[in-house]
Amino acid sequence: MPGMLSGRKLKKKRKKYKWRDVRYGRRMLQLWKKDPLEGAPQGRGIVIDKRYIEQKQPSSGLIKCVRVQLIKNNIQVTAHVPGEGAIDHIDEHDEVIIESVGGSQRGSKGSMWGIKYKVIVVNGVALSEILSGKKQKPAR
Repeated sequence: MPGMLSGRKLKKKRKKYKWRDVRYGRRMLQLWKKDPLEGAPQGRGIVIDKRYIEQKQPSSGLIKCVRVQLIKNNIQVTAHVPGEGAIDHIDEHDEVIIESVGGSQRGSKGSMWGIKYKVIVVNGVALSEILSGKKQKPAR
């Protein structure tokens, strides 16, 4: 039983331990508003330009990426293009679908510096099928 004059301490403790509740934390931080995909698993966008990004230490090499402007909210994000020679199949103004790379806490993965998304579909055809030669990328 708390003693007299302990009201301030009780309020302070309650304020601190509220954050252990997952629902309270999500509600207060409103992280879904800060996510470019707005909570969706995938997003559709238009390729603005191609980029090469250096890896974090101690790895070395260039990561092939594209700058994508999302259709739903006009936010620009950088997306990794997985696969050998895959960047050659993507041109500017192509329509792509991106999804999360799957790093911890919706962050970047491994040595990829600040890259949180990857390209999975180009102009309605899966990137994996284009790379394996099963399908050709349709011209827009």
